[in-house]
Amino acid sequence: MRGIVKAFGAVEALRGADLTLGVAEVLGLVGDNAAGKSTLMKILTGVHRPDAGEIVFEGRAVAFHSPRDSRALGIEMIYQNLALAPNLDVVGNVFLGRERTKRVLPRVMEWLDERRMDAETRKILDRLKIRMDSVRAPVARLSGGQQQAVAIARAVSFNARVVVMDEPTASLAVKEVGKVLALVSELRAKQVSVILISHRLQDVFTVADRVMVLRGGRGALDTRIGDTTMDEVVKYIVGADTGGLSHLASGR
Repeated sequence: MRGIVKAFGAVEALRGADLTLGVAEVLGLVGDNAAGKSTLMKILTGVHRPDAGEIVFEGRAVAFHSPRDSRALGIEMIYQNLALAPNLDVVGNVFLGRERTKRVLPRVMEWLDERRMDAETRKILDRLKIRMDSVRAPVARLSGGQQQAVAIARAVSFNARVVVMDEPTASLAVKEVGKVLALVSELRAKQVSVILISHRLQDVFTVADRVMVLRGGRGALDTRIGDTTMDEVVKYIVGADTGGLSHLASGR
């Protein structure tokens, strides 16, 4: 993404933001609540259109007019609320809106192919090393970490090549945070690129290859994780010296 500009009325959300992402790379995208992170990702996923700038995907310029356009290229976003149907089971959520069917009477009637969807769901979960007691359990009964896993499985089922995750560990218990971060690593191992939006810098430093700081709608820092520290990232987030502010690095 190059020189992305986006305004909502008199408010400039993005002022020439750039973002690069490599194959099988995890990028931690951080910044305060008005930095422009969500707007930039909504442009990447076709929810918003930029006022200026361009998106280049695998060497060619692309334009997204809707999320369907970005999804066609394998770009998926998992929002913080996960957008799951709590009363449906794991299989129903993975295939929601694109259910597999089989013909009962040629050209007359189709039924849901439950057996096929069940098998494909189990295959996706196995591929990501996700353990579920039952793929037929209602999602509402699952823990927060398990629900996050279902959302990731659904994204992968669309043959995702880029997955954007918005605060995936924000509401999770400590024991489940590690499981979600392990899933991020597993996506990378499967050659899927991940953009991890998070206020929890310890999560970013645990799993990301690079970290990018947005501030005021522009990039303030873009560097390899091994070339920076949490204190330096906090400095760029707040735009000031980090003296006495290192507690922000933990997300507390």
